[in-house]
Amino acid sequence: MVFAGMNYLAILVATVAAFLIGGAYYGVLGKPWMKAARIDAEDARMSPMLFVISILSELVMAFFLAGVIGHLGDGQVTLWNGVVSAFFIWLGFVLMTMIVNHRYQGYNWDLTLIDGLHWLLALVAMGAIIGWFGV
Repeated sequence: MVFAGMNYLAILVATVAAFLIGGAYYGVLGKPWMKAARIDAEDARMSPMLFVISILSELVMAFFLAGVIGHLGDGQVTLWNGVVSAFFIWLGFVLMTMIVNHRYQGYNWDLTLIDGLHWLLALVAMGAIIGWFGV
C-alpha cells in the first residue's frame, strides 16, 4: 500500500463536525458536567482561547484519525471502516486514558461518562466523515 496523502477537506469537515457536536453536547449537559467536574458556575469563565484550543485539538485529532484510516489500504476506506476505526481509537486510547486520569484525579464516574460519551460521538462522526470522503 502506498500512503500518498490526505483529503484535507474531509479533515476540515470532520473538525467542524466534532466542534459542533461538542458545542451542542455540552450545551445540553453543561450543568451536569460542571457539577461532575467540580466547577462552580459563578467561577466558570469561557475564554475565546478555550474554543481556539478545542478546534485546534480536534483538527489534530481529525488529521491523525485520517492517517490511521488511510493505512487500512486501498479499497478499505469506507464510512463503516472509518466509524469502526474511530470507535477502536476511542475505546482503546481515549476512554482508557480518561478512566486512568479521572481515577487519579479523584473524579467520580459521572465525569468519565459525560466526557467519554462526548468523545465517542465526536470521534465516530470524524471517522464517518473521513471514511465517507476518503483519504
